[in-house]
Amino acid sequence: MEKSARRISAAPLLLLFLLCSLHSAFAGHDYGQALSKSILFFEAQRSGFLPHNQRVTWRSNSGLNDGKASGVDLVGGYYDAGDNVKFGLPMAFTVTMMSWSIIEYGKQMAASGELHNAMEAIKWGTDYFIKAHPEPNVLYGEVGDGNTDHYCWQRPEDMTTDRRAYRIDPSNPGSDLAGETAAAMAAASIVFRHSNPAYSRELLNHAYQLFDFADKYRGKYDSSITVAQKYYRSVSGYNDELLWAAAWLYQASNNQYYLNYLAANGDALGGTGWGMTEFGWDVKYAGVQTLVAKVCFLMQGRAGPHATVFQRYQQKAEYFMCGCVGKGSRNIQKTPGGLIFRQRWNNLQFVTSASFLATVYSDYLSSARKSLQCSAGNVSPSELFSFAKSQVDYILGDNLRATSYMVGYGNNYPQQVHHRASSIVSFKKDPRPISCRGGYATWFSKKSSDPNLLTGAIVGGPDAYDNFADHRDNYEQTEPATYNNAPLLGILARLGGGHGGYNQLLPEVVVPAPRQPTRAPAARPVTPAPVSTSAAPIALVQKVTASWKSGGKTYYRYSTIVTNKSPKALNSLKLYINKLYGPIWGLTKSGNSYGFPSWIKSLPAGKSLEFVYIHSASPADVSVSSYTLA
Repeated sequence: MEKSARRISAAPLLLLFLLCSLHSAFAGHDYGQALSKSILFFEAQRSGFLPHNQRVTWRSNSGLNDGKASGVDLVGGYYDAGDNVKFGLPMAFTVTMMSWSIIEYGKQMAASGELHNAMEAIKWGTDYFIKAHPEPNVLYGEVGDGNTDHYCWQRPEDMTTDRRAYRIDPSNPGSDLAGETAAAMAAASIVFRHSNPAYSRELLNHAYQLFDFADKYRGKYDSSITVAQKYYRSVSGYNDELLWAAAWLYQASNNQYYLNYLAANGDALGGTGWGMTEFGWDVKYAGVQTLVAKVCFLMQGRAGPHATVFQRYQQKAEYFMCGCVGKGSRNIQKTPGGLIFRQRWNNLQFVTSASFLATVYSDYLSSARKSLQCSAGNVSPSELFSFAKSQVDYILGDNLRATSYMVGYGNNYPQQVHHRASSIVSFKKDPRPISCRGGYATWFSKKSSDPNLLTGAIVGGPDAYDNFADHRDNYEQTEPATYNNAPLLGILARLGGGHGGYNQLLPEVVVPAPRQPTRAPAARPVTPAPVSTSAAPIALVQKVTASWKSGGKTYYRYSTIVTNKSPKALNSLKLYINKLYGPIWGLTKSGNSYGFPSWIKSLPAGKSLEFVYIHSASPADVSVSSYTLA
């Protein structure tokens, strides 16, 4: 990541009008191809020993001594952008957003054949985080130094820059870094829950410890790892990451402790107070508010006694969405061509992140059969989704310049990317070392196209007036970053999924087993947060009893048997049913929960009742909320 200023001259207005005529020629985009390329970019960003199935073949092993001087193995992980530093905060956010993409749109990724590659991209990051968290209250948050790294222009394979490792601990806290890494581990644990349960549990255990560390020893990470201040300063502080981590831990564990944490700390930590117009690696509030709105109101109805607090989270989530579509009390700035504009340096990071939130929220609204209530009028789910699609289409080439800001996609994309590895001849073609300053003289200053195609990279993008200069030294516009791509995975999977409307039913993700063997969980003590009360006296068993096809969809009839296993009569029962998208029979709905049907007053010991429902998705999530025995 580079930081300094450079003035970009505006393109002649006549040229813009001529290029604008090309806009109407676009007949649509190949979102499946764009998704494949976006995931491929992460293989170009890998540090460490590259696997035998590495598809970006112009890259080689690098950073093989990372952590050695500190007595810890920190080989692996990702370079954040066009440099060779491993910055922990944006890396963790990248993994969180890749995981969220799969959680929401894993079935669409599977249909496109890209789910395995996306999971491998996540695992490359989480394997590194496991290494970087060798003790409960220790986390390594950076390898390399941005100042010395940016002084040189070298391939990662032969870099000679400082590879010092920097960490946080109780004496040098970093709640934002530990909180974001906890969120990444928790979200990833959901992704691997079905295909690799042992690895999933290991990730969740790390998330428990990291959250406890972040919450107990509070402080900004860049006050402890001061070398990060020039590159990834935590401007928003750590309050948003504490809420963000709690939200993901609740999603991953269903542990009431984290739901209570969100309720008890929503006001004090800003979750209910901050109305945002941006979302990214530093500022997580809009993401927290979107997640809480999903869990507590729109989809899962788990607000319980905290409904008033969680409603304020939801109001702030909708503040953000209204601002995106231009119907809020404070709207997000856009370029004349309609692109979100937040800042001139790497602006597309905010575009992809905001577009992801708008995409998932539109689907939450559709599933809940609700619309967005904005100060300038109601917004339908389809209108919100259309906004997100317009941003993605702009990135892929539907803009005044007819330029694709994804490298390797379309016919007109950046050729001089600000990226050390892609701009220097491949180590495999010419292994002679590139000297620190020699790289600038020989490769950085070249005006020709990059020798290696950085397929799928989303560069910084155009300025506030839709202008773009494809020059290697114009890092504000031509440098890519992993956190630019991560949110885009979910949107592209959603767009490429094929549908007749905007009402995505959000079925449960069941991911296939990765092809590569995974390591066993580390054997070290873990102290998780308090566990919620068990519902052992009540057994729930679901099964499919019939299926049929209609209108090109397969529908399933699910039967759920509720058995009272206790020696006492069950006098009252409340069930939460999440991801239910069709009619249900045999229960009575009351608010956000379900209870006995009208013809049953109590369920004797050892007896069962059955209810059925029909939809075209995986089984609903049925859980016991409360009950009484007499």
